Amino acid sequence: MLSILLNGDSPASGGFLGYNAPRLHAALNDFPAAVLVVAVGFELAYLLSRKDGFRQVAFHTLVVGAVMTAAAVISGLRAEDAIEHGDAIHDIMETHERFGYITLGVFAALAIWRLLREKKMALAERWAAAAAGIVGLGFVIATSREGGELVFDHAAGIPTSVLQAEIMNRDAGHSHEGGEEHEHAAPADSMAPRDSMMPVDSAAAAPAVPHTHAPGTPEHED
Repeated sequence: MLSILLNGDSPASGGFLGYNAPRLHAALNDFPAAVLVVAVGFELAYLLSRKDGFRQVAFHTLVVGAVMTAAAVISGLRAEDAIEHGDAIHDIMETHERFGYITLGVFAALAIWRLLREKKMALAERWAAAAAGIVGLGFVIATSREGGELVFDHAAGIPTSVLQAEIMNRDAGHSHEGGEEHEHAAPADSMAPRDSMMPVDSAAAAPAVPHTHAPGTPEHED
């Protein structure tokens, strides 16, 4: 796994225990967000309550969160080289990467600050560190948003052949229990039909569907 983290891998290669670079990045990138939120939360709890247990949890989770952020950034750089992508994905990927670097910079600086000053920090200095942590969480959110856009809006990390097969599978619909067939309606912004780029008259193409009323309903003209 370490070789994948440092050197990257192609999506098709499978990597170590199924973790190639993109999959490893997906597995790692949740940890910094969770751990850093805990670190900042416990630091604020300490400042408001002065309970030393909160301070210790905040300190240790901050250090762990900074290390996990570095691992997520490194794996993300390797994933960038491994996945198939075009200009649209590349532009979002650059923004995602930029926010990742800023997040790493903020929390790495905070971790070093706390390592050097933990036993000497005055109250005002701790509040300044907590404020910097809150700003850092803003960049965590921005990084996560861009990463989500890559995956959910552009299917980043999914090989083209797999994506094409999935599109065909969705077009075929599926059956629920009992054999009832069901097709999901395509969203309004989905891609155009692959067999034709000509516009379709929806009123002419849609078949008329009869409807019925409950017993006792007065007759009416449609």
